[in-house]
Amino acid sequence: MTTIAKLIAVTMDCAEPKRLADFYSQITGMPVQYAEDEYAGIGDDTTAIYFQRVPDWKAPSWPGADKQFHLDFRVPDVARAVEEYVALGASKPEFQPGDWVVLADPEGHLFCVCPERS
Repeated sequence: MTTIAKLIAVTMDCAEPKRLADFYSQITGMPVQYAEDEYAGIGDDTTAIYFQRVPDWKAPSWPGADKQFHLDFRVPDVARAVEEYVALGASKPEFQPGDWVVLADPEGHLFCVCPERS
């Protein structure tokens, strides 16, 4: 039998960990737990997102094959969330593939804003 693992965190490479921790803290409501120049993190009692500084980090292209992962967030009102997240520093790429909205965080990591399930 395979040992079952519980996902506790995702770590994202970036240029400015504190900046991204602040951005994602605002959109998720998870508090910043740690913030230094090289490493920062947000989280609650079950899940965390960490950010580690990589000096030569480059944003993926969209759409493009160099995208390695993205985060999905479910919200009650997609249009309102997109407006708020863009005001916080996200950008909205021209290419949009579905009923959700693809955004890029202030450093270019892609994430999706998804509607509530009906």
